[in-house]
Amino acid sequence: MISYYIKIAWRSLLKQRMYSAIKIGGFAFSIAACILISLFIHNELSYDRSYPKENQIYRIIGVFKNDGNPYKGTALPAPLTKVIKEDFPEIELAGRLLPNSLFGAGSNQVMTADNNKSTYEEGFTFADQGLLDILQIPMVYGERAHALDEPNTIVISESKAQKYFPNQDPIGEVIYLNNDKSKPYTIKGVMVDLPATSHLYSYDFLLTMTGVEFYPGEQTNWGASNYVGYIQVKEGTDIKQFEKKLTAGLLTNHVIPEMKKAGNKDADELINSTSLQLQPVHDIHLKSFDIDDYKTVPRGDIRFVWLFGGIAIFILLIACINFINLSTAKSANRAKEVGMRKVAGSYRSGLISQFLTESMLYSFLSFLLGLIIAWLMLPLFNELTGKSLAFPWTDWWLIPAIICSTIIIGLFAGLYPAFYLSAFKPISVLKGKLSKGTKDPFLRSGLVVFQFTTSIILIIGTFIVYSQMQFILNEKIGYNKEQVLLIQGTNTLDGQVKTFKNELLKIPQVKSVSVGDYLPIRANGVKRNGNGFSNVEDVSNGNSVSAQRWEIDEDYIQTMGIELLQGRNFSAQMTTDSQSVIINEALVKSLGLKEPIGARITNGDIYTVIGVVQDFNFESLKDDIGGLCMVLGNSPSIISVKLDAANMSEAMQSVSSLWKTFSPNQTIRFTFLDQVYANMYDDVQRMGYVFTCFAVLAVIIACLGLFGLAAFSTEQRVKEIGIRKVLGASVNSVIQLLSKDFIKLVLIAILIATPIAWWAMNKWLQDFAYHIEVQWWMFVFAGLLAIAIALVTVSFQAIKAAIANPVDSLRDE
Repeated sequence: MISYYIKIAWRSLLKQRMYSAIKIGGFAFSIAACILISLFIHNELSYDRSYPKENQIYRIIGVFKNDGNPYKGTALPAPLTKVIKEDFPEIELAGRLLPNSLFGAGSNQVMTADNNKSTYEEGFTFADQGLLDILQIPMVYGERAHALDEPNTIVISESKAQKYFPNQDPIGEVIYLNNDKSKPYTIKGVMVDLPATSHLYSYDFLLTMTGVEFYPGEQTNWGASNYVGYIQVKEGTDIKQFEKKLTAGLLTNHVIPEMKKAGNKDADELINSTSLQLQPVHDIHLKSFDIDDYKTVPRGDIRFVWLFGGIAIFILLIACINFINLSTAKSANRAKEVGMRKVAGSYRSGLISQFLTESMLYSFLSFLLGLIIAWLMLPLFNELTGKSLAFPWTDWWLIPAIICSTIIIGLFAGLYPAFYLSAFKPISVLKGKLSKGTKDPFLRSGLVVFQFTTSIILIIGTFIVYSQMQFILNEKIGYNKEQVLLIQGTNTLDGQVKTFKNELLKIPQVKSVSVGDYLPIRANGVKRNGNGFSNVEDVSNGNSVSAQRWEIDEDYIQTMGIELLQGRNFSAQMTTDSQSVIINEALVKSLGLKEPIGARITNGDIYTVIGVVQDFNFESLKDDIGGLCMVLGNSPSIISVKLDAANMSEAMQSVSSLWKTFSPNQTIRFTFLDQVYANMYDDVQRMGYVFTCFAVLAVIIACLGLFGLAAFSTEQRVKEIGIRKVLGASVNSVIQLLSKDFIKLVLIAILIATPIAWWAMNKWLQDFAYHIEVQWWMFVFAGLLAIAIALVTVSFQAIKAAIANPVDSLRDE
């Protein structure tokens, strides 16, 4: 019987080629989208699952309540992990990571002992032996247990070992960073390359923290927070209870006493506003969107995973709806077949089996085509999402997953049509009562409304994401990011940075030059330094506010185009400026400075305010502008050059030639400030691209179904149209007749989609401190676009019917 059912299904498919193509095509594209999204979701959920004791490893998060809005961050005091390992028996191992570029992590110039040419490398971080022990990273050369337990040692990845020491064991070899031969690093371990599904995969160089102290007393200082802490707890530990114990023990025994020693009278209040949380290591990639950490690589977002999964389900539902709609709409074509077979003795169960077999055949063919489409589209999908996904042809689960999915989708799409078609009564069929097909349009209308509601929501989402992206790139952010060239790695110029700056100023196309690593962007090599500042007059109260402390030179404000509102700029000729600061409006407000010029503030050192600059966005537009204190200092790794836009290519040639004169063994590295700024929002751009692609796909699939239904409606009313034309109906009136019912459904879809899209996109925009306002005309635009698409889809069939010769349709009457 199965072979018979397949033969009948195949004949039915060939007999209705257009409808079959719509069903299979819609299914195939939706299945391809689902496959690609499934690969993306599988990749996102697989992060940090490869550590031997992954379920016992946690990252420590500090939570600070501030006016009801908790701040979560990973920066912790240096002695914390050592203390908790000693004080809490629940902890088996504890380790630290220091990715803060302030201390030399991030990027460096690398030089081996037998090669004078230095090479730029990213992926540096400080780590201690405890972190290696927790993660149990496999080693290619050297012993993991002692790889970082001596001063001036380093562990490098296998790929970097092959790059600098090809086909040899590099243990005991020496490398130098940033041309500093006074501080050699000895390689004591070569680790396997961390997988791309590790939140630490960007690190190729682990610098030891043994014997390291960045300033006197730094390793015992509870007042500075720069380290990321990891722990491995004993199996069976109740994490929620342990979090409370950990918080109380650390605050009571260590943090609060140290704060009281420093003169903070409000230290006891910390117990009510601060807590520690333990984040499972496998949650770091997807559940850190509200945590301030050192995001050296792009993080995922569990909300995007749910969003993508929802989009995949809705696209698949749209294709299933096409199948149901077209199957029930064409019921008249199968009614006589059902009636005759029932008269001949067929049971309803047999008819249901036949129709489900047809559905399975459509599902099978759609999956084959969908797999091919997904495979062909994977490179484009990788580009859109920033991934390097591969098609799992050799994975054991692929074939079983395809078979199960084929059966499930085939059953889901075919179950209702099978029961509907098999329920026809023979006597009604043979009397001709179903000759015009099903007259109950409620289900089909509801399904069409669902299709276009989903499509319109995606269209609105695409438009709002695009508008937000344009807002970000073009918003006035308080400084001028255009034509600013960033020359990186200038700290390797062996004390000639000042001379290099002066020579740059001699180039005619150069307007100004500033030396400084503190820039209003997030990028490799760009530094941050959070401090607590107080008004000297209120310091006895122990009140302080958090702000950034940046080291800049006297040309920074001019080069960046920052507006000086009060006071004056730094001057290299005034020795007193070494104890002076320029602050932003936000810090003036948070410190309560009524007359800021001449006021004295402190972060341990006492400074005099000589200038106030207009607030500018030095972080992402997702964040409010925080306090900023700029001091005159030396941070020579990056030089910013303001260029004349009219002679850009000539200026670049001159700068490159000058660099070769100063550093012949090092290739110049540069980028432009506006490019780095745009790169900060890659995730938003990718979201916009993905929304656009899926919105277009959803609209195409919905239109395929609408096209099929329009063709069916035209076919069922062909004689009516012929009579109307004979009686004088115009082509326009016929088109309106056939189009108006479908346009009504699209209008209903617009009414349903509008509030849903408004709520969802306002929710998304809340992630940005600075964002567009959702305007009414955005919904009108999306609605008109949907109507236009529906009209174009339906009009093809309507015009075809309207211009047909009525003689052909009335010939047999």
